[in-house]
This record gives sequence, structure tokens and C-alpha cells, in this order.
Amino acid sequence: MNHMMLISAVIATLSLGACDKQPTVVNVPAAPVAVPGPAGPPGATGAAGDQGSPGSKGDTGKTGDTTAVIVMPPASAPAN
Repeated sequence: MNHMMLISAVIATLSLGACDKQPTVVNVPAAPVAVPGPAGPPGATGAAGDQGSPGSKGDTGKTGDTTAVIVMPPASAPAN
């Protein structure tokens, strides 16, 4: 019985000792960033655009209402 426990303990120790205790860390380098250089001379001026077409004429408006609204001024107070 003692031999069986001793053999089990040795096998367990060897099994656990074979495990990788530290995970492998892989450092991925950052992508290089393009740095713009000095600006070059300006290019040639482009061609002028075409003339636009005229818009269509709008519809004629409706005739207004002929109802007259008369606003009476307020009555003035008599002078004392």
C-alpha cells in the first residue's frame, strides 16, 4: 500500500512538472506610420467649368382675396 501511494505521488509530481506554467507572450510590432514630407510646388490650374443651364420659370401665382379688413384706431380718452 505504501509503495502504491509513493508511485502515485511520483507520477503526479512528474505530470504536474511537465506543465507549462508561463504562457508564451508574443509581441507584435506596431505597423509603421507614414510621415508626410515637405509639400511640393502647386500644380497647374484646372480648366474652367461649363456654364450651367437656366432654370425653368415658376408658375403664376393665384389672385389674392378681395376681402378688406378695416382696423379702427382706439378711441382717444377725453382731456380733463
